[in-house]
Amino acid sequence: MADKISFEAPRGMRDFYPEDMTWRNKVFDAFRASGEAFGFEPYDACVVESYELLARKAGEEVGEQIYHFFDKSERHIALRAEMTPTLARMVAQRQKELRFPLKWTTIAQCFRYERMTKGRKREHYQWNLDIIGEDSVLAEAEVIGAAVDALKRMGLTTADFKVHVSSRKFLGELLAKSGISPELHAQVFLALDKRGKMPDSEIAAMLRDGGLSGDEVAATFAIMDTKDYSGCAELEELFALAETAGFADALQFDISVIRGLSYYTGVVFECFDTKGEFRAIFGGGRYDNLLTTIGGEPTSAVGLGFGDVVVTELLKSRLGENAAAAKRGVAVGFMFPEQRDAALRLASKLRAEGERVDLALRAQKPKKFFSHADQSGAAKAVFLGPDDLQRGVAKIKDMAAREEKEIAL
Repeated sequence: MADKISFEAPRGMRDFYPEDMTWRNKVFDAFRASGEAFGFEPYDACVVESYELLARKAGEEVGEQIYHFFDKSERHIALRAEMTPTLARMVAQRQKELRFPLKWTTIAQCFRYERMTKGRKREHYQWNLDIIGEDSVLAEAEVIGAAVDALKRMGLTTADFKVHVSSRKFLGELLAKSGISPELHAQVFLALDKRGKMPDSEIAAMLRDGGLSGDEVAATFAIMDTKDYSGCAELEELFALAETAGFADALQFDISVIRGLSYYTGVVFECFDTKGEFRAIFGGGRYDNLLTTIGGEPTSAVGLGFGDVVVTELLKSRLGENAAAAKRGVAVGFMFPEQRDAALRLASKLRAEGERVDLALRAQKPKKFFSHADQSGAAKAVFLGPDDLQRGVAKIKDMAAREEKEIAL
């Protein structure tokens, strides 16, 4: 006897039932509205990439987490783990033709084979914002500002989240002043990025294995207590720009923000909920060298990745499990088959006027119809019986206020 097929989605992957789609739409609508408001142009790309492109970034975990395989022509290909390498490939492909700076945005489905924890799946959607070809810190301000705007459109306030901001360049300068050779900085960044995920004793061992002396390890941990960013021109300018733009209350300096991806070169940032209950909501920074690593011309760039999993959990926690299920549209039903055509004509008329209409597909008793209309999230409901057709009018009911008014058939 054949094995029974499991009805569960593959581990770490997700199904979206209608009640899940209400949350996904709430998040995606905010992503698109903020991208539009901040002047970003939408783009998209194939979900399958060459393995070489995705695995090229050394010194990070992503290379170990890529879903990859050989196709029927023995090409080594992979499902994208993030969008930035694909973006770099697309820009490099037409670098001579494009007009810079570029402001591009997309909502990309991404896959990573990794250990699942709270807020982490093996498949997720990620909103990407990137500005390419602009050296000014105003690029960082625009990218962060758009992400803050999206969170506010979802119903959150800066009491719910803070964007932790730092600079790898600034951290590198502090390390150099402590006598730690620039050749060791990449190893230091990689180790420090794991703070909070493993004990400091293990991080200290990683630093020693990376070539740091005992005194240099101690100096590195001392630097992580830095609270003042004065003297770092790019951070001073970023905070000033955020003040001008009106979102400075969403930012806070945090030297411990490193970002594990090795291509970041300047300002880096990660957004967290203020109660510390969830993983990072979004993260990003300046990556001025990525295009050159895949053979493109040197080009400055700033970007962020904003996943849908953590922010959805945060929204449910702060706003309530049913906050996305707003009442909308009109339910139209009928008592007997003789009223079916009149119900269909009314539904067509309301749809032509721009209404969302859920038309009952069979005759029902009033109690059953109104119960279904309420559960389906309809804002209004119309139920047709014999008397309504004779009079040429029907009653449309406001499901929240429980008030009725007559409409002509």
